[in-house]
Amino acid sequence: MFQQQVEVLFNRQIGPAYYKIGLACPEYFAMAKAGQFIMLRTTHRTQPLLRRPFSIHNLIDNDGATEGLEVLYKVVGQGTEILARQKTGDIVDILGPLGSGFLIPRQAERIFFVAGGIGVAPLVFLAEQLRRRDFDLSGCRAFIGGRNKEDLLCVDDFQGLGVSVQTTTDDGSAGDQCLITHPLETVLEETDPDLIVACGPMDMLACTIGITEAHGVPCQISIETAMACGMGACLGCAVEGRDQPDRFLHACLDGPVFDAAEIKL
Repeated sequence: MFQQQVEVLFNRQIGPAYYKIGLACPEYFAMAKAGQFIMLRTTHRTQPLLRRPFSIHNLIDNDGATEGLEVLYKVVGQGTEILARQKTGDIVDILGPLGSGFLIPRQAERIFFVAGGIGVAPLVFLAEQLRRRDFDLSGCRAFIGGRNKEDLLCVDDFQGLGVSVQTTTDDGSAGDQCLITHPLETVLEETDPDLIVACGPMDMLACTIGITEAHGVPCQISIETAMACGMGACLGCAVEGRDQPDRFLHACLDGPVFDAAEIKL
């Protein structure tokens, strides 16, 4: 874990409320795992006061050396509004890489990626890391859901990696009009993957856990939650554990990636 001020390489709008920002970073970020995150703060006076957590969306390589990282984010409040105004050459302060990443069993061959909205960010990074290990992604599937077509992110990224993609929207503006867990459950009636990885809203994750448990499929989830520190000091990202009553885990230290059997949503 390192704290450092870094340069903005680019900050591109990719949708009505979505951006990708590239940040220069030391080469030690080459060791970052999919699912890990950074705590980011702009140098815009004193607002916002606290850092914001962002999943690492991808690494930026140059001739085999890691020179930066990408963050995919949605403008939802003051902090991200300020972030969206950052330009190439501006400086931001980052702390990371933090938390745990996805653990892919050696024997896994077929992986299903389940994403809701901005939750797709760490799953693209995971697929990219698997490709770099010569993992055959042709047998994998991605299920991407959103409220409307503007919320369907990174479909091209998955397809470019050879992953088949199914999409759903709440309003029917793209894909099937249903929750993303519906086609997931339908597919699981016909075939079981070796692992399901998921990230998105808590309700989606809870439903995904229920479906995977009913089918006996291993599942890892990445939790999106508010954090003040990212290091276990504020205790604001507690999630209830399953193994014993009144035991709480923390997304910043124990997660944000958890085995679905570890936590209660």
